[in-house]
Amino acid sequence: MQLETISSISTPVGEGAIAIVRLSGIDALEIAGKLYRGKKTLDEVDTHTINYGHIIDPDTDEVVEEVMAAVMRAPKTYTREDIVEINCHGGINTINRILQLTLKHGARMAEPGEFTKRAFLNGRIDLSQAEGVMDFIRSKTDEASKVASGQMQGRLKVYIESLRQSILNILAQVEVNIDYPEYDDVEEATTELLLEEAEKVKTEIEKLLKSSRQGRIMREGLSTVIVGKPNVGKSSLLNYLIQDNKAIVTEVAGTTRDILEEYVNVNGIPLKLVDTAGIRDTDDIVEKIGVERSRQALTEAELILYVLSNNEPLTSEDMELLDSVRDENVIVIINKLDLDSELDVAELENRYDFPIVKTSITEGKGVDDLEDRIAELFFGGQVSSADSTYLSNNRHISLLEQSNSAISDAIESAHMDVPIDIVQIDLVKTWELLGEVIGEDVSEQLIDQLFSQFCLGK
Repeated sequence: MQLETISSISTPVGEGAIAIVRLSGIDALEIAGKLYRGKKTLDEVDTHTINYGHIIDPDTDEVVEEVMAAVMRAPKTYTREDIVEINCHGGINTINRILQLTLKHGARMAEPGEFTKRAFLNGRIDLSQAEGVMDFIRSKTDEASKVASGQMQGRLKVYIESLRQSILNILAQVEVNIDYPEYDDVEEATTELLLEEAEKVKTEIEKLLKSSRQGRIMREGLSTVIVGKPNVGKSSLLNYLIQDNKAIVTEVAGTTRDILEEYVNVNGIPLKLVDTAGIRDTDDIVEKIGVERSRQALTEAELILYVLSNNEPLTSEDMELLDSVRDENVIVIINKLDLDSELDVAELENRYDFPIVKTSITEGKGVDDLEDRIAELFFGGQVSSADSTYLSNNRHISLLEQSNSAISDAIESAHMDVPIDIVQIDLVKTWELLGEVIGEDVSEQLIDQLFSQFCLGK
């Protein structure tokens, strides 16, 4: 079935040097050809070429814009359909006018993510690769981009297909046992082989699931909260990490009244960094609200950077807060090393086993040590995506968890000498669940939901 030709603006809407209107579908060349005037018609130009000309309003013969039209004929295109990309100046009015002309002369407005959806439906990419496209667009660090790029190139697909093939091999042996039940040695050998191969698949699934924490962090960012008493250097730390003066820094305690959020790249790890109001008892109504929000942020954070001042002794309030987060991922930062020491570091080390980093934010000292500690805490000291297959998508994680449960049931049943055809049910379920990761046998409703999260024009 031939799909309608779709059109959309594929670049951010607004003033810019260049903007692109993209068409995809069986009539893409015909529709664009009605609007384009150049030395050759678009039907005459070679595929995968870019051609200088003008967009004309066919109804008035008015020249609308000077353009470069890229022509890409199926099947070697992103969607495996004919594609025309009209490159024009980035004025809002101009780009909208060209889009409206394409719609007026036969195209339909593309839905969010519909170009990538067509790439999936036409078999160019699997569902995990399609999701990798959006992860790549949204990535906030080089490492996150590398993970998404690997998924776009089919790294996860190859991994999943290998696991599914292993399960098919097991099922083939099970079929031998079912077809020839009179041979006792076949049943025993089949069960032994099933357990050996199923354990291998289970190990690989668990290996992927183990990577999900790091993958999710690189995809979504590590929720990190900076806490401490007023005027210990929390906002200075935020400003240093993001290399900007977003937070107001003064000598007046209680300056930060609300929560500030910023993304920052720390050794390839994206931190969703939250600067909070200083936690202390206060009669100021506005500051009190900020303190309550700080306490709430503390309970939701995946990493807590607790800032102490080197020139102030440890207080009961500090110890109360540190006691409350003993089981969390905490790095204690002793700031203001340039000032005379009043803090008993030995007491801090004896009472808690949190990593301690000493800094002087104003002098830019110690921040590299902090970045190393964060990488060590969550990635064993080395953040690398070069040869790794990371699981970062929540849908993938859920399906892998279900797959792990199903194959665990199969292994347990085999150990209990459950009839082999019953064990087969859980193996088939594992195979099907793994298939859903890459888009085998998924519902149309799920496909629509996933691609609706994409931006227009992609």
